[in-house]
Amino acid sequence: MFTLAEVASLNDIQPTYRILKPWWDVFMDYLAVVMLMVAIFAGTMQLTKDQVVCLPVLQSTVNSKAQPGTSGKADFTTVETTTGQGEEASMRTVSFGSAPTVTPDVPLSRATSSQYQPTESGQELKKEQKDSSGRKTNLDFQQYVFINQMCYHLALPWYSKYFPYLVLIHTIILIVSSNFWFKYPKTCSKIEHFVSILGKCFESPWTTKALSETACEDSEENKQRLTGAQSLPKYVSTSSDEGSPSASTPMITKSGFKFSADKPMIEVPSVTILDKKDGEQAKALFEKVRKFRAHVEDSDLIYKLYVGQTVIKTVKFIFILCYTANFVNTISFEHICNPKVEHLIGYTQFECTHNMAYMLKKLLISYISLICVYGFICLYTLFWLFRIPLKEYSFEKVREESSFSDIPDVKNDFAFLLHMVDQYDQLYSKRFGVFLSEVSENKLREISLNHEWTFEKLRQHVSRNAQDKQELHLFMLSGVPDAVFDLTDLDVLKLELIPEAKIPAKISQMTNLQELHLCHCPAKVEQTAFSFLRDHLRCLHVKFTDVAEIPAWVYLLKNLRELYLIGNLNSENNKMIGLESLRELRHLKILHVKSNLTKIPPNITDVAPHLTKLVIHNDGTKLVVLNSLKKMSNVAELELQNCELERIPHAIFSLSNLQELDLKSNSIRTIEEIISFQHLKRLTCLKLWHNKIVNIPSSITHIKNLESLYLSNNKLESLPAAVFSLQKLRCLDVSYNSIALIPVEIGLLQNLQHFHITGNKVDILPKQLFKCVKLRTLSLGQNCITSIPDKVSQLLQLTHLELKGNCLDRLPATLGQCQLLRKSGLVVEDHLFDALPSEVKEVLNQDTSIPFANGI
Repeated sequence: MFTLAEVASLNDIQPTYRILKPWWDVFMDYLAVVMLMVAIFAGTMQLTKDQVVCLPVLQSTVNSKAQPGTSGKADFTTVETTTGQGEEASMRTVSFGSAPTVTPDVPLSRATSSQYQPTESGQELKKEQKDSSGRKTNLDFQQYVFINQMCYHLALPWYSKYFPYLVLIHTIILIVSSNFWFKYPKTCSKIEHFVSILGKCFESPWTTKALSETACEDSEENKQRLTGAQSLPKYVSTSSDEGSPSASTPMITKSGFKFSADKPMIEVPSVTILDKKDGEQAKALFEKVRKFRAHVEDSDLIYKLYVGQTVIKTVKFIFILCYTANFVNTISFEHICNPKVEHLIGYTQFECTHNMAYMLKKLLISYISLICVYGFICLYTLFWLFRIPLKEYSFEKVREESSFSDIPDVKNDFAFLLHMVDQYDQLYSKRFGVFLSEVSENKLREISLNHEWTFEKLRQHVSRNAQDKQELHLFMLSGVPDAVFDLTDLDVLKLELIPEAKIPAKISQMTNLQELHLCHCPAKVEQTAFSFLRDHLRCLHVKFTDVAEIPAWVYLLKNLRELYLIGNLNSENNKMIGLESLRELRHLKILHVKSNLTKIPPNITDVAPHLTKLVIHNDGTKLVVLNSLKKMSNVAELELQNCELERIPHAIFSLSNLQELDLKSNSIRTIEEIISFQHLKRLTCLKLWHNKIVNIPSSITHIKNLESLYLSNNKLESLPAAVFSLQKLRCLDVSYNSIALIPVEIGLLQNLQHFHITGNKVDILPKQLFKCVKLRTLSLGQNCITSIPDKVSQLLQLTHLELKGNCLDRLPATLGQCQLLRKSGLVVEDHLFDALPSEVKEVLNQDTSIPFANGI
């Protein structure tokens, strides 16, 4: 038999799990304990007191009258021995049933008869004995014991014998069913993590701080309503649909005043204190909650298991009730037994009594009552499980009561666990919701960020860029530190990979700020901050993965001069992801788009009338539609790089104000259309480098105002004389082609200042080259040149001479006469420089700062 202490361990759930046990589970646990007590009580009584007492049923009344009523002879020979020993059991019995009453004589033993002393005459005693009724059974004690044992197993119903054990087994099954979801490996690990995280979130100092801030904000808002104060500045929505702000916008607007320069946030001093250790623990909790949610929300195993065990308990209740109700009437005090041992006893039928019958019947009725209550609770649990969608959990009430309006609704097992917690105490869910809110997490990050990035630390990261401007680059931070906006002399601010960047009103202190970089950083701005950026920002760089990452306020910066957009503007499902209207950018002069365009975005035409420079850098995607270029009448510089162009687009020829054209890294093979450039009177720079051009047409002479011509990295084999008729040409770059000869006509280019022919097959330098006395840069590297003429001394303005990679055996000593040439500008093998005369090397090694400045 099990003791209560041994069985109690089955129901020993850790105290921390009590938050997942609703009232019905707790009540069913208590019912199970009571049922265990019933089983143990019934089993104990059965082991100590359970027995059956049987007496034989004698012959019928007719047969009994045929026998002499006063005969002292027994039916069996054993009667005399048993009666002589005084061991015969004497009892007066009354026949049961409808048979006539038969009262056999029951002889008194000597011990018994000695108790009755003759107080009257023998006649009276004889009369009394004559009036007594009953028959002697003539059975000894061992025979009664034998019959009792036989009839206990034959006549007693099985339910009366095994009732305590059945109750114990049923109760254990019910206990196991109730607690199986706490023990099953696939669910207990999730439950353990959930209870652990929930407890830490409930007790975290950050939870108290966040909810206290909410209370402070609500009280401040109520105060403003009562006093009629103006509403606080709102954030400019980052959603592309301005009419329907994003879900996070109201929350940010409500809690954003803490960053406002106009109105400081009122907080309780004791609440604002959050030490570094608490902050790190809160960060870890946010990470745990995020990972736990991703792990649990993808399945509903816990919900299904709980439903399954509830169904099992309900089926178990129905089963117990059905078969137990049939045995209530079978538990009786009286039983008829037919052991079929007449050859041993002499009787065929016995009347038996079960001394535990009344107690067992009462215990059974009590057990059935408990099972009925248990079953009704199971039915209620099923009703609760299917009445509401437990696989969905909404934090709507928490969102209404707090400023954390972005707390997401959860589903599946995560939602079910929260529903179970609500049955214990809804305060757990409210405090836990703080750690599901991105706004709450961002507030924590801001506090930690401001502790880490102080003004002194930020000042150390400020550097000077190539334009000699003060620049600060912040990379992969959780937000923008408040101390950044105290750097009032900052010129350039770069924010990279800061997904939760917020620009507060304090940015208005940065009066020198004119350039802003947002690299994968969809920053949000307050209204005051936006007003400042709209009036002061001149240059903006936005790097994005999807066009939706471009903040909406970018399209409203009316004083912006330069806009750089770098990111994906095409997708597989959409040929062109449209930008928002650029119509508000009224002062935009430079637009730089680095993307994968198939056509020029239509919205660029909104700024076409006042755009002076357009740059499109593709990633190799073929740019097909270029008709929009015709509307850009004021464009002076146009770059179409890596656009897979095979010919010069005709739309370019209508750009009458074009001064510089760059078609780098395309697939242009022929430039016969170059004759149309004669209509572009202002074209001074033509860059056709990194293409597949084989020859230069003679019609290039019609571009009379051309000053720079870049044809490097093509497939040219010769330079036509027509090139040298461009008298205004100052820069000619034909590097990395297959040119073997420099025409003597090069001497006609008297204004030539930069000549690059590196990486060709030139072996002889014509003397006419040195008539270009204005040459400052001469790149002749990686050719087949064997000697440098002494006339190189005529290039008095030469500052850069590249000769490395040729077949030279010496350098001319006349290099020393090139007044502006110094060793730093002479690119040549070391042994050739060492072979120069010492006085020449001395001249080349002189300080170049003053002469070079004068040369420029």
